[in-house]
Amino acid sequence: MASSVFTSSIIGLDGYRVDVECDISPGLPAFIVVGLPDAAVQEARERVKSAMRQSDLPFPRTKVTINLAPADLRKAGTHFDLPIAIAVLTAHGDLPPRDPTEAMFIGELALDGHLRPVPGALSTALLVKQLGIRELIVPEGNANEAAMVPGISVHPAASLRQVVEHIAGVNRIPCADLSKRPAPAVARSDADLASIRGQEFAKRALEVAAAGNHNILMQGPPGSGKTLLARTFSTILPSLAYEEALDVTRIHSVAGLLPRDGFVTERPFRSPHHTASGIALVGGGPIPKPGEISLAHRGVLFLDEFPEFHRSVLENLRQPLEDGFVTVSRAQGTVVFPARFLLVAAMNPCPCGFRTDPDRPCCCTQHQLHTYRKRLSGPLIDRIDLVIDVPKVPTEKLVDLAPGEPSAAVRGRVQSARDRQTERYRDLNILTNAELTSDHVRRFVAQSEESRLLLKKAVDAFRLSARAYFRVLKVSQTIADLEGIPIVEERHVAEALQYRQPA
Repeated sequence: MASSVFTSSIIGLDGYRVDVECDISPGLPAFIVVGLPDAAVQEARERVKSAMRQSDLPFPRTKVTINLAPADLRKAGTHFDLPIAIAVLTAHGDLPPRDPTEAMFIGELALDGHLRPVPGALSTALLVKQLGIRELIVPEGNANEAAMVPGISVHPAASLRQVVEHIAGVNRIPCADLSKRPAPAVARSDADLASIRGQEFAKRALEVAAAGNHNILMQGPPGSGKTLLARTFSTILPSLAYEEALDVTRIHSVAGLLPRDGFVTERPFRSPHHTASGIALVGGGPIPKPGEISLAHRGVLFLDEFPEFHRSVLENLRQPLEDGFVTVSRAQGTVVFPARFLLVAAMNPCPCGFRTDPDRPCCCTQHQLHTYRKRLSGPLIDRIDLVIDVPKVPTEKLVDLAPGEPSAAVRGRVQSARDRQTERYRDLNILTNAELTSDHVRRFVAQSEESRLLLKKAVDAFRLSARAYFRVLKVSQTIADLEGIPIVEERHVAEALQYRQPA
């Protein structure tokens, strides 16, 4: 007797339907899995046999053949364990035959029959909704994640025995409880903007960057507070919207980095070391996985010691910074990962770090300084909206006990500015000013005549590229949004130009 059970294969961030077909035929005992399985899927044979024995379920003593169709699609992961076990039990007659379109199964089996959570459950849930399948059976650890998709019935199971009883109608598994879903939250940090003394110009630049999702580069001597400013930056960002949380959770699910509760409720903050490789940053591997820039999607990618990254690694950022996604091509195929992140970079002004320090002399030669600056290419710097100096904090401000403006107050203004942008671009798939194309800028950014004249003079005086021109306009629009003014005025352009200092 043959049987078929539906499951999924995750490629990139998307789920693809896989039919787990089982045939039991006479012959010497054998358990064969075909259909381009990787090593983890091949090892499912031992896990399935042990789990069935420990669950008091009979395993056939004849030849068992499992086919994972389509056969030309590579299968990877441990989530095939549960559907293979269900297919074997159905083919053996221990479970009643049923229409495979009624349910989809994913889950890794422990040797004692319990179910362990697997990566990619959210992508599978989205596939279930797309195919119109009624039920999704998942391990308990994947229940919250899969239940983020409305319109499907998610049944969390603790063991293989529980799934068998559910299918047989003996003891139905209740649907996942959506009331336990935590609400989106503001990112937590050990520091608050109120704890940072001085640096009012840098704080204002961070507020503008947060309001419009603009990339920012901070340069200054060691100890000026660049890293601390970057660490507190996430506290002024608004909480994730539901659609954003869905995208971020799906990425972290595929990467196997979801928190225990199965949700990503805070904006990501990724801070890779400067020794990170290009693959670690953009993603890849034999089976492409998302890299740091995708894990920072809708959040912050903080690159400290910016010029210390290998130049070829940094050049990988150019296309994602412009397009908001990264395309990873390998021999097995091509996948696209979203990468709409906010880049926060920090660097010293020179190799020794003291070129702009008024109290310590710089000991770098012109050749050393030239070599140091050449690590950052012009096209990469051109894609950064705000480039600011973070000077050394004066002693009188450093010892001042009066707290500064708290992150909550700044976050309120940032949220108001983003609400205006959401309303303005409600008919487009755009959330912030930074995502505008040049055509969008011409359509949505209204300028006064004085601001046009000032920007025209700035383009000629500073020799700004076409990309820099539109980025200055987008930053100007964000500054106007922070003030609640519908038209970009001269002072908004003037402030935006202040944030384009040479790196």
